[in-house]
Amino acid sequence: MKRLIMAAAASLLAANLALAQAPAAPAAEKKAPSEKQIRQQDRMKACNAQAGDRKGDARKAFMSECLKDKQGAQQERMKACNKEAGDKKLKGDARKAFMSECLKADKPAEAKPAEAVPAEPKPAAAPAKK
Repeated sequence: MKRLIMAAAASLLAANLALAQAPAAPAAEKKAPSEKQIRQQDRMKACNAQAGDRKGDARKAFMSECLKDKQGAQQERMKACNKEAGDKKLKGDARKAFMSECLKADKPAEAKPAEAVPAEPKPAAAPAKK
């Protein structure tokens, strides 16, 4: 009986030692953040620094506005203005003027038509006299 108890204890001890030396689970390794996550983290840091000592709702509103994807909004506006200019079949200077006004506007639908933008001729440079 004594031998049986000793054998059971020894086997339990050996099993514990074997489990303790097993390699760590791969879940412990962290996955590297993606490029998009890194950009978002950088934007968060910058906005947080700009927020300063704002608190409560004022801070929430500031952070929300600061973190908006301004480049994505600009690209969407560019697509909409470009499509509208194509629909109007604008070319050359008229298209340039329309695109400029459209991109300055808050919304592409509020852009002024190209005909409303007068095209001023560029004055010819006079030769300098010495």
